[in-house]
Amino acid sequence: MEEGTKTKKTIYIGGIGDEVDEALILETFSTFGDIIEVQIPPAPTNPSNPNGKPGVALAHHVKHRGFAFVTYSSSADAQDAIDNMDLNELNGRVLRVNLARPMKGPLQPQGNRAIWESEEWLQKYAKPLDQSGGAALRAKTRAGSGAPSDGGGTQEDEDGMEE
Repeated sequence: MEEGTKTKKTIYIGGIGDEVDEALILETFSTFGDIIEVQIPPAPTNPSNPNGKPGVALAHHVKHRGFAFVTYSSSADAQDAIDNMDLNELNGRVLRVNLARPMKGPLQPQGNRAIWESEEWLQKYAKPLDQSGGAALRAKTRAGSGAPSDGGGTQEDEDGMEE
């Protein structure tokens, strides 16, 4: 299936409550057309503290992140679901329903690292210091502050340093 085609058939449903599961989404949204797939992304789990409350474990219930995706067999059905369910309630919670948008950029498998820590990003965007203008700026700054601009100063002999 083409990426553009799939996007127009998949809707995003935001604001769902913790008690909502795939069966309830399927039951509620199947009235608008044939559903191919329902996805409710699970919440990230912390094994030492699964639900954020100290001393209480939730082994039987996996919480989700508060949104779901439904893929219809036709884009007209997806549009019907959006038109009829956006800003309506499900189990007392107001839903936001719209077309799902493709994710921006690749997933970062390295977790919560800064983007510039990735080799790919550095190769694509980083410039050597002499090409970036940073060396000239550094020289100007040093010259203006009275410090030597040649990088002189005191430098210890490497052989004299202990390891």
